Amino acid sequence: MDRQKLMKWILTAMVAAICAVGAAIKVPAFISTAALDSAPAFLGVVFLSPLLAGVAGLIGHFISALTAGFPLGPLHVIIAIEMFIVVWIFGVMHKKGMHVWKWPVALILNGIVAPLPFYFIISPAFFWGALASIFIATAINLMIVAVVMPILSKVFVRKAGRV
Repeated sequence: MDRQKLMKWILTAMVAAICAVGAAIKVPAFISTAALDSAPAFLGVVFLSPLLAGVAGLIGHFISALTAGFPLGPLHVIIAIEMFIVVWIFGVMHKKGMHVWKWPVALILNGIVAPLPFYFIISPAFFWGALASIFIATAINLMIVAVVMPILSKVFVRKAGRV
């Protein structure tokens, strides 16, 4: 493996580790896995490919579920895949310069669309009960990203220019 690929995987692991820290910060919610675990993955799109940022988000969700005791059991696989997809789409939009549209798309996909399968898998009551807390947790994660991303982008561009 060449040095650049290794560095990208190390950065991915570091973002996933920061997701683990965020996973420990729970958002009071109907579902105990709502946490600040996705913000680092969304921030990862600044210096990682959308694919690797999505991988970090997937790992971040599994860590968040682990810290809550996997209350939904194997259904967390679905949630982790959804997290990967949402972060990947956010990353693609970020890389294409869609800086206004990436925010509402991420909020709608993660806060409304991602919980939708559970309407059918578990129950409509579960979906409606969880929807507000997941939406709020998503909004909090994205607000953190909106504040930190411009700073991180400037630092990353400055550091990349020196290399």
